[in-house]
Amino acid sequence: MTESTPLAAQRRELILDTVRRKGAVRVAVLVEQLKVSDMTIRRDLDVLAKAGAVEKVHGGAVRTSGTTSDEPGFEAKFTLEATAKAAVADAAAELVKPGSVVAIAGGTTTYAVAHRLRDIAGLTVVTNSLPVAELLRPSGREEGPDGPTLLVTGGAPTKSASLVGPLADQAIRSLQVDLLIVGAHGVSERAGATTPNLAEAETNRALMSAATRVAVVADHSKWGVVGLSRFAALSEIDYFVSDDGLGAQARALLGENVGRLILANTQAP
Repeated sequence: MTESTPLAAQRRELILDTVRRKGAVRVAVLVEQLKVSDMTIRRDLDVLAKAGAVEKVHGGAVRTSGTTSDEPGFEAKFTLEATAKAAVADAAAELVKPGSVVAIAGGTTTYAVAHRLRDIAGLTVVTNSLPVAELLRPSGREEGPDGPTLLVTGGAPTKSASLVGPLADQAIRSLQVDLLIVGAHGVSERAGATTPNLAEAETNRALMSAATRVAVVADHSKWGVVGLSRFAALSEIDYFVSDDGLGAQARALLGENVGRLILANTQAP
């Protein structure tokens, strides 16, 4: 089990930011900067590498580049960009109206959104995410049996705990939902919203076809990352919910191509 404290999450965000800005970083430099042990830094780099955020090399890590088909596991991604994810989830939850039918796709950011929907009255949630299903099922809720009505699509689980494949796609295509909340492995001008998993991309497309509106939730670190398979062009996104760490160029491009760009504030009030 990897370390998942707030301090660990903050440390990994700082490491990731350094790698993005400089292209590479050495373990010895991080030990000096962050005042932690060599082993702690190496564990942090292991978590980031498993999530596909950096590439480990001898003595440190470098920035990843190019298209990726590597699919990180749910736990590996859970603590990455924790502050940004929380802000994005808060903003995305504001799009959900009482009494509506909402589809929640797999991923750690969508899971964070699901946490914020448990008290919305009359909500029906369709999901292909095993963690979201566990979170929202009546016996899994601390507050008791009241809460969203839950529909789980079925399908075969991926490494990131999403149910995908023909069974999931068939179930989804029979539904109509008001809003889809979907995450992305990466987002770029050319590729749009992408995932490393071909079957997950197909299931995401089925979810999009069932939805009246589509909200993509992706923190600033996803911009410029390209997964193997596209599931949405920028023009197909009604709401793109990110955070204030998103660069000016990305903001301008998204503002011109998506229905509405929403940037969540990550600064403490």
